Amino acid sequence: MGGVSAPAARRDPDRDPGLQPERTRLAWRRTTLSGTVVAVLAVKTVLHGGVSAAGVVACALCCVLWLGFLRVAHRRIHTLSTAPSPAAFAPRHAAAAVLCTVAMAVCGAALVL
Repeated sequence: MGGVSAPAARRDPDRDPGLQPERTRLAWRRTTLSGTVVAVLAVKTVLHGGVSAAGVVACALCCVLWLGFLRVAHRRIHTLSTAPSPAAFAPRHAAAAVLCTVAMAVCGAALVL
């Protein structure tokens, strides 16, 4: 089976990524917007649902996680916007983004219940 292996094809400097970096950048923006909605709803829930210590802690944690996700997303969006052929997403940054997203979902669920 002749041909170029998949990893070798990804490293080809002549490869035209097309609109893939733009679509990925827009997906990061949509995900950031979703996280913003979760953080705003967390604040609204705590303020209008009666202030409790557990609610304030969950809200504060949700906001901190949102800020962490914003930082990771901003770095990735910047990389996708400025580099003609953006580098692969670092595993530690991907893990941080996943951790923030899942933890925000858990905090949001805890506030609703």
